[in-house]
Amino acid sequence: MPIRVIAGAAKGRRLKMVPGDTTRPVMDRVKEALFNILGRGIVGSSFLDLFAGTGSVGIEALSRGAGRVVFIDRHPLAIRTIHENLERTRLADRAEVLRADSLVYLRHPRPEAFEYVYVAPPQYKGVWKEVLLALDENRAHLQPEGVVIVQIDPHEREEVSLRALRPYDERVYGKTMLWFFEHDADEESAPNRSG
Repeated sequence: MPIRVIAGAAKGRRLKMVPGDTTRPVMDRVKEALFNILGRGIVGSSFLDLFAGTGSVGIEALSRGAGRVVFIDRHPLAIRTIHENLERTRLADRAEVLRADSLVYLRHPRPEAFEYVYVAPPQYKGVWKEVLLALDENRAHLQPEGVVIVQIDPHEREEVSLRALRPYDERVYGKTMLWFFEHDADEESAPNRSG
């Protein structure tokens, strides 16, 4: 099934798929629902697309006015596809594409803080939970008002013990669930336990 940019500067542009079956592109209706939920907040924002695959979600963010998107994937074919899709959509000037393991990237000692972090790892491997725990541990990846969006199959959903993040919304679209997390205000206002 072809994937395309739904709205914004590159509306209607068809995107290349990553050869093989290592990625699972998000359906257009799920992507449209996601950006309807995020609304105008995406304009001028910074966006981290982990396990980026085709780059479809980050490219949608750029098309709708995001100020900067960083795409992370460890597969060379995915990296090449993201570069090609950024050229097709003429959105490469606000993008950075890094070939890296997402979990290794999240352990970086001096992280960049993003307003949105999108997490869409391979299904049924529990990777989403590892990533969420890594973001919870190293909260500097997320700006104070930032949002983490986890894309999983609804059957993968399980409770996760988090300290700095809290879930605040979840939506299910067929076989895709979007789960939204933000900084826990109670945790933020608690005294600094290390000092």
